[in-house]
Amino acid sequence: MFFDPETWVAVAFVILMIVFGYLGIFNKAMAALDHRAARIKAELDDATRLREEAAKVLAGYKARSATAEREAADIIANAKSEAERIGAEAKAKMEDFVARRTKTAESKIALAEAQALADVRAAAAEAAVQAASTILSQSVKGHVADDLLAKGINEVRQKLN
Repeated sequence: MFFDPETWVAVAFVILMIVFGYLGIFNKAMAALDHRAARIKAELDDATRLREEAAKVLAGYKARSATAEREAADIIANAKSEAERIGAEAKAKMEDFVARRTKTAESKIALAEAQALADVRAAAAEAAVQAASTILSQSVKGHVADDLLAKGINEVRQKLN
């Protein structure tokens, strides 16, 4: 049994453990592990706190984003309604403008027709007076003819104008 290498390894292990116990290596190792565990726990707590803060910031940004989207939708809706209102006003103004221009054009046309009719009547009266004057001067002679001619011309002018 003393010649087996396993026995000597076991004896050396036991002696090493006794030396470690006497020198306080176990306490130092345990203190180092406890210190490392405390540091890891602090880092985990810090990471948890940072994650919670990040979640709060994310929620704030999401709320701001939703508010901004609502405001943008309101602005777009207002712009569309304003554009429709302006379009309706422009259409009404255009229709009013066209109606006024049409009325003005119709009155100018009516005035031109009346003027043309008056010009035609005046020309017809002149032609009738000339014709009557020529016919009467050829058929009637003398002082009576001059009186009849003047009287007839005046009557024709009054009736035609």
